[in-house]
Amino acid sequence: MKIGIVWITAVVLLSASAPQAGAQDVANGESIFKKCRVCHNVGPGAANKIGPALQGIFGRKAGTVEGFKYSDAMLAAGVKGLEWSEATVAKYLEDPRGFVPENKMAFPGLKDESERKDVITYLLSATR
Repeated sequence: MKIGIVWITAVVLLSASAPQAGAQDVANGESIFKKCRVCHNVGPGAANKIGPALQGIFGRKAGTVEGFKYSDAMLAAGVKGLEWSEATVAKYLEDPRGFVPENKMAFPGLKDESERKDVITYLLSATR
């Protein structure tokens, strides 16, 4: 009986102190985002580059950054109601051309789900 109680206590203590599964890494997301910095800026007052500035992306309708020339496909997606949320950004990052066909983003996407989640966590911290 004592062994059972000790075992249960050990499992509870270990699980409480272990990092939570799915916990996202802002620093890793920032590192992965270096691939994106060629085309996108983040942060207050960020300017458009080859791609639109991503400041305030979450909750924004697609194709609406002032001064950026979007593809017809991205403008149409915005008119149809595409709004950037964590879920839509994740789908877009996975396969930009598949999510919004004929958009002009040349990036092939992030196929690793944990990388996408880390980038989104970074964007959430850097763009609000």
